[in-house]
Amino acid sequence: MNNHVFRPLYLALAIVALVFLARYLLVPKDFGAHERGYMYGWHRKGNENEWKAVTVKYKTSAYCKECHDDKVAGISSSSHRFIACENCHGPALGHPEDPMKLNVDTRRELCLRCHAFLPYPSSGRSAIRGIDPEVHYPGKQCSMCHNPHNPRIPTSRS
Repeated sequence: MNNHVFRPLYLALAIVALVFLARYLLVPKDFGAHERGYMYGWHRKGNENEWKAVTVKYKTSAYCKECHDDKVAGISSSSHRFIACENCHGPALGHPEDPMKLNVDTRRELCLRCHAFLPYPSSGRSAIRGIDPEVHYPGKQCSMCHNPHNPRIPTSRS
């Protein structure tokens, strides 16, 4: 055969060999290793203690329920039951030691992440009621009229 066939073949083989050499030199020996054999994913047995030492910033609704069971009960019966408390209240790390840490995010953009009208009938997103933010009370916070814990109940205006 001619060189025009072998040159690309040799180049491809050289690239494959370089990839294997780089993997051998750069990837830790325990990457993917497990007691039961090879494990897929980004797991390395050698750094499990590092991960155990990481402080968890986010808690679950069960953590919030210990003190705020009325709010958790209210939201769990609403259409927002799938949204974690910390999506609006921020990470619970340091709470309740620092009660002022959890600030409610009342920005309009937070609500519009789901409630801006999107005309995509093939996605589940189209099932969520959407608004046109340019027409529906522009510049106002949604929580002025809507109770985020139960959006069907309007907030009381005092």
